[in-house]
Amino acid sequence: MLALRLTRTAHLAVHLRRLLVALASAGTGFLLLCALGHALSHPDVPGASALRLAWCAAPLAAAVYLAVAVARTDPGTRPRSGLSAIGLGPGRLMAVSATTTALSAALGSVAALLAFLYLRGSLTGRPPSDRVAADALAVGQSLPAPAVLTLLVLVPALASAAVAHTLRPRDPRPTTATAPRGYGRFGAYGWGKARETFGAYGRFGARVAVTAGSRAAGAARVGAGGALQTQASDPRPSPSADGATQTLDAAPPAPADTPQTPDTAPDTPTEPTPRPHNTTALPWGIAVLTAGLTVETYTGNATGAPTPGTAPSAGVLIGWALTALGLALAGPGLTHLCGRLLQAARPGALRLLAGRVLMEESHRIGRPLGVVAAVAAAAYVTATVYDGDGPAFGPLGTLGAVLVAGCTVATLLTAAVEARHARADTTGALLRLGAPPATLRAAAAVRAAALLALFGPLVLVVAVLAALPLDS
Repeated sequence: MLALRLTRTAHLAVHLRRLLVALASAGTGFLLLCALGHALSHPDVPGASALRLAWCAAPLAAAVYLAVAVARTDPGTRPRSGLSAIGLGPGRLMAVSATTTALSAALGSVAALLAFLYLRGSLTGRPPSDRVAADALAVGQSLPAPAVLTLLVLVPALASAAVAHTLRPRDPRPTTATAPRGYGRFGAYGWGKARETFGAYGRFGARVAVTAGSRAAGAARVGAGGALQTQASDPRPSPSADGATQTLDAAPPAPADTPQTPDTAPDTPTEPTPRPHNTTALPWGIAVLTAGLTVETYTGNATGAPTPGTAPSAGVLIGWALTALGLALAGPGLTHLCGRLLQAARPGALRLLAGRVLMEESHRIGRPLGVVAAVAAAAYVTATVYDGDGPAFGPLGTLGAVLVAGCTVATLLTAAVEARHARADTTGALLRLGAPPATLRAAAAVRAAALLALFGPLVLVVAVLAALPLDS
């Protein structure tokens, strides 16, 4: 009931994104039912029917990916302070989001079933006149209810499971590195106190200059009448016995059994980055991309170029899948690299702002960019190999291509909306500091141009290499 209430009271933009999920589920379910109809109409060629079912994996993955992106940007299921007190913790919100995704996808599956029954004449009593459509719709044959139910439940189940896995509550990871193990208070063996960072001094104004550069030595000198310089924020220094100044609220000397860490110790990273650099997955993406092109080249040389009217083989499908996976893995690293290149060679304020935003948003928009690049490369390969004749599936192949392209572009736009919401506080702070809105729009244009300049040639190179063995 809570999921239904959140769905009903959502904004119009949220309803539109959920409608996109329902449409993607409806198209994918219709393609799955058509693959079942082809298997029922042609029981003597199970290989062709299995290949049709395998080609439905691309729109299925695109629909699930879109559902995850839409669930991440849903404001109704976003964790907020105070909700845990009324039983709406991260786990409950994750369940609500998965249920909402399942409802949207189930609505699309019901629409796919109604469209399939209407086209095959089960609802109107008029069978289709096209023979190809009759073969794909299994006209005149009874549909097995378990198979139909399994195919229709596939999209909602996978989408809700993917959303639950993505939005699952995670244990908080430590953001600071622990100090080396040492003896603590009263001789207890435990973790020593971590060194204070420069930010801590700046926040609390505790800028204390010690003459010898050691806390232990400074404390000893304070206890022995030594000279400890006053704090910059204390306007009331008191003279000591030997004419030196010391603070009124100086810390007492440390106990003898508590070893102190000198300030002259070698610098160690105490505040690592909250997330690992996206460039770590770049070599893996390049390796998977190379493997996909190798598999496709080997399969194309072994089987030859497909003639118009025939679908590519399963080896070509595996090669395209590996190529798309490689581009998706390399997308965040390439986006991060693009942001670094923007800040090279004496950057101005505009390039510096655009590059920093790209580096910060690389984990959000990098992977959707890689998927869009893979789809664009596949579209180029299809147009080059078939010379406009289209795959063997005819209108069903066109429907699948439209589904994959539409879902990937919608996922990229949804990720861009999520990134914009994530940096809303930063944008507001820049506007309050006096940054003109034209500068922010120019930075967005620079980011788009930089991404196009990087991913455009990459898509062209990958597409040419993928089409070369199929076109020979």
